[in-house]
Amino acid sequence: MRASLLAFRLVCLAGLWPVTQLNGGHFPNKRRHKEQYVGENTKPKHGGRVDLKMKKLDSTKSMLIKSEQLLRIEDHDFAMRPGFGGSAIPVGIDVQVESIDSISEVNMDFTMTLYLRHYWQDDRLAFPSSSNKSRTFDARLVKKIWVPDVFFVHSKRSFIHDTTMENIMLRVFPDGNILYSVRITVTALCSMDFSSFPLDTQNCSLELESYAYNENDLMLYWKNGNDSLRTDEIVLSQFFIEDFQPSFGLAFYSSTGWYNRLYINFILRRHIFFFMLQTYFPTMLMVMLSWVSFWIDRRAVPARVSLGITTVLTMSTIITGVSASMPQVSYVKAVDIYLWASFLFVFLSVIEYAAVNYFTTVEEMKKLKRAKIPESYDATQAMAFDGCFHDNEIDLTSFPEVASTPNTERNTQARNSTASAPTEGTRLRRKHPVKQNLSFIMSNSYMIDSYSRVIFPMAYLLFNIIYWSMYA
Repeated sequence: MRASLLAFRLVCLAGLWPVTQLNGGHFPNKRRHKEQYVGENTKPKHGGRVDLKMKKLDSTKSMLIKSEQLLRIEDHDFAMRPGFGGSAIPVGIDVQVESIDSISEVNMDFTMTLYLRHYWQDDRLAFPSSSNKSRTFDARLVKKIWVPDVFFVHSKRSFIHDTTMENIMLRVFPDGNILYSVRITVTALCSMDFSSFPLDTQNCSLELESYAYNENDLMLYWKNGNDSLRTDEIVLSQFFIEDFQPSFGLAFYSSTGWYNRLYINFILRRHIFFFMLQTYFPTMLMVMLSWVSFWIDRRAVPARVSLGITTVLTMSTIITGVSASMPQVSYVKAVDIYLWASFLFVFLSVIEYAAVNYFTTVEEMKKLKRAKIPESYDATQAMAFDGCFHDNEIDLTSFPEVASTPNTERNTQARNSTASAPTEGTRLRRKHPVKQNLSFIMSNSYMIDSYSRVIFPMAYLLFNIIYWSMYA
């Protein structure tokens, strides 16, 4: 009985031996693979058995290896452009302008932050996908594949934002189409024309071009035509953005050939209200203040001189301040014309009083000479506070009459003879009205102030009408 039981056990063991070899010998990797993902904190239960519910399969441990194997990065030389040796690879571009950070008239440049997106197809990165979903990567994979070498023409400074990581995105589609996006801040040159400043309109452009690949290797184009350029709501302190418009063209270099070039054109119109408050209104007030001297008595020398000098110095300060905030250009700006014309009006008001004072002095000296003041008369008593003699302040009735002499009698006869009717053959000389008017004004110098009260405001008003009709 025992012998038959032992023989039955041996037969059973012999039958189970191939199954044991199949599970343990032919699939050893499967068991090791399962044991690889057992959680580190799992504890054996019930006599050393591991709870299968505590197993966690980490699918990201080999994701990088799987991605590079899926995209076959190691199988290709990505130093070469896609389709090398064939036709030019088309690269579509679209731009979203985030902000225009600054516009500098002194440096003639502008700073702009934008999202630059590239679209092209690289069959070397195509991968099979049942769901037809794209894969998205960051800057770490960008360094291993080919990307277009687009740069900004006439750029002074530019950088890719790197907080907290580099702002670079790469999206690969199963058919090999690629979207490459970067966030860039660039400072570029803008050739500005200040001949109409501050009533000017500036046309600036940001230019994109491939650095190494000419038109035979790479063709840049706007991805969606005019809709390829999008902007957020941008508000500037001194400018109003009239238009954003994309365009394209070709650039030629003598040593390397023709290159495709894309343009981001934007038109800026300057706000005038700031300069009206800071420049034009103070200048107008200084010119009007200089006219106050025409209503001050011509004998008040300290008042009129100090007023004239104050307005001249204030105008000089305004001109210096405006020039310091502008580039040193070789042509005349619109604001220079207005400031210097206003300075001329202020300067002429000072010259006007100098003429009034001079003619008044000459007129009064002539009256004193005709009066022949005796030596005993104290001339300082008749001096006004401006240093000139005034006939209305001198009592001429106490002076003795001048005795007639033979010379004076001859002079009187000569004047009478000239006043008589002209004889036949003599030529009459007609005095010019201009000279008569000038001599009349010189003998009545107070009339210069009367004329200036009307001429100066009318001339300045006419200048403003011409100026604003030309530049506004």
